[in-house]
Amino acid sequence: MSDTASLYSLFISSFLAATLLPGGSEAILFGVLRAYPETLWLALIIATIGNTLGGMVTFGMGWLLPQTQQLKHVEKLRRYGTPALLLAWVPLIGDALCLTAGWLRLNWWQAALFMAIGKFARYWVIAMSMQSALIFSF
Repeated sequence: MSDTASLYSLFISSFLAATLLPGGSEAILFGVLRAYPETLWLALIIATIGNTLGGMVTFGMGWLLPQTQQLKHVEKLRRYGTPALLLAWVPLIGDALCLTAGWLRLNWWQAALFMAIGKFARYWVIAMSMQSALIFSF
């Protein structure tokens, strides 16, 4: 697979992994960086954009839900606001945070910004861990 096709696969997997669909983009990121280490920063940016857009789809789904009742546990997210979306990368919890943030009608661009920061940080840590593991495996 070419580097371009690998990066497209990374985008699709990172997008789908951030929606309510199951999936993990970390393995694809590992494969891309193993095959094409020179694409490190491009791969990080592509994975972050895909994962953030997927999170925003979940945010949008929450926005479309009717606000028929007030739930106690969502008040914490209302109190912390969009900075709580720095944790949107956390498995299971992240999907719930994105959905709830949309349901609460939090500011969408701030939500996207905090999601992107958190998701980039996660991918960066994963990539650096992979590079360290690859260096020490030889």
